[in-house]
Amino acid sequence: MPSSTLNVCLIGYKFMGKAHSQAWRTVGRFFDLDTEPVMKVVCGRDAAAVAEFSQRWGWEQSSADWQSAIRQDDVDLIDIASPGSTHAEIAIAAAQAGKHVFCEKPLSFTVADSKKMLSAAREA
Repeated sequence: MPSSTLNVCLIGYKFMGKAHSQAWRTVGRFFDLDTEPVMKVVCGRDAAAVAEFSQRWGWEQSSADWQSAIRQDDVDLIDIASPGSTHAEIAIAAAQAGKHVFCEKPLSFTVADSKKMLSAAREA
C-alpha cells in the first residue's frame, strides 16, 4: 500500500491526454508503488471541453489556465501531454515553480529550447 501521494497536473486532454490519464489510473496495477498518484487537475484551452474530459477520466479539477494550475500548492508533478510546440514553455515554467516534470515526446523542436529546459531543471 502506498505510503504517500503524488498530486498530478496533466496539461493536454486530447489523444495523449487520454493515454496519460489511463496510465495514471492503472499504474498501480503494473508497478508496486510507494507513492499513489492523485489525478488532481487537468488543463486545456477549451474550459467546457476540459471540464467534460475531467469528469470522464476521473480528474478532481479542470482548468483552462495551465499557468495557474502549475503554481497550485497541491500539485507536485506536471505531466505535459500538450502539442509539442508548447512543451518548452510549460516545462520551464513548471521547473521554475518547483514541480517535477514529465514531458511527452518530442521534448522540444529545437536544440535551443531543449537546452533552456535542461537549464531550468538544473536550476530547480
